[in-house]
Amino acid sequence: MAPLQLSSLIDNLLDDLSRPGMPWQVGSVAASILIGWLCTGLLQAWWRRRRTARGITRHEGVASLARVAAPLLVVGLLYLSAWLLDMNRFHTNIVKVAIPVFWSLVVIRAAFFLLRRVFARHGQLGEAFVTFEKVFALIVWAAVALYITGKWPDIIHYLYSTTLQYGPKTSNKVLLGDVLEAVISIAVLLMLALWAGAALEERLMGVQALHSSLRVALARVSRAVLIVGAVLLSLSQAGLDLTVLSVFGGALGVGLGLGLQRIASNYVSGFIILLERSLSIGDMISVDKYTGKVTQINTRYTVLQGLDGVETVLPNEMLISGPVLNQTLSMRAVRASTKLMVAYGSDLDEVMPLLAAQAVGIPRVLATPAPGVSLSRFAPEGYELDLGFWIGDPENGQGGVVAAINKKIYDLVQSGQIKLGIPSLDTRLLDAHIASVVARIHN
Repeated sequence: MAPLQLSSLIDNLLDDLSRPGMPWQVGSVAASILIGWLCTGLLQAWWRRRRTARGITRHEGVASLARVAAPLLVVGLLYLSAWLLDMNRFHTNIVKVAIPVFWSLVVIRAAFFLLRRVFARHGQLGEAFVTFEKVFALIVWAAVALYITGKWPDIIHYLYSTTLQYGPKTSNKVLLGDVLEAVISIAVLLMLALWAGAALEERLMGVQALHSSLRVALARVSRAVLIVGAVLLSLSQAGLDLTVLSVFGGALGVGLGLGLQRIASNYVSGFIILLERSLSIGDMISVDKYTGKVTQINTRYTVLQGLDGVETVLPNEMLISGPVLNQTLSMRAVRASTKLMVAYGSDLDEVMPLLAAQAVGIPRVLATPAPGVSLSRFAPEGYELDLGFWIGDPENGQGGVVAAINKKIYDLVQSGQIKLGIPSLDTRLLDAHIASVVARIHN
């Protein structure tokens, strides 16, 4: 569709007011909008019912995609309306104005859909992200206004008649329009690559047949390949000779050897962790002075969430070069214990089974291996007994389980079934101490 002219557009719209085809144009635009949004709503409702019937309750992206499909369907109906009106020799000036307006809605909502699927998949929109969306929408609406007013031909002529010089030679020139095309091409292809990478990552993370570390590794490699491919394709479309990247590759190699070796080491360590499966998401590990559950394994760092909720970002090199205590590498169950000092003279054949029974039936305590009690040592105060038990979810901590068992042991102590060991006191030393205190008081 050729760009409109503001003066002719106003004249044509005023002329259409006195023509009998005016209601047909308004009705065509209104019908296209109504049918487009109604069909999209019905299709969205059908898709949700279908996914719910199959047991899929998550519908992320459905509403956003419907917001793109609705104006796109309206654009198609407007083109059909314009063709039918032309066949019946009616004017189509109002329809010609409505088409670029809804095209702008398609562009804006499609861009928002891709951006949010890549950078805000969990629904968290930052202030900078919202500001960028508003600026982008303003630019698109300004472009539509320039198109409707007929200013596009002048802008295009200016872009492809203005040259920019680069380098010392005067022959090194490039058209401003080619630069703008290259920037737009890189931005669009890169955004599509990021969106495809995010969608592929969601698919891979949902494949339960693969190990979690392998899924993360495949997702990271796939995203990297898509991004590199999009950049190379956009550069070739922009007319840039890709052989110049060899110079950049040499400079990058020197930079890695001098100043970026630690960063490169972290990236390599990240892929090693993911491929050899020494760590997995959900593992309870201890590294240096940090202990917690692995919540994220990225290519450069790993996120460790402590039992107090505090998250620690550990460089992957730290997980490769040093010892790592993994409590759930081959078996998720871990042993916990509580110690008790019972008085001499207690019947251990009765006390030890009684203590072991206190851990049975406690939530999170495993039945197999069964809780057990062992005699740790003979202390001056009495027998030191160790009540050991196993839990299957160490990422939730041990304090709550130990506290529940100690509460049951406390009930046994209160009822007199268990007598605690009490440190013995030498009465002669106590009398001498009291006498010295009394003497100091009198003096």
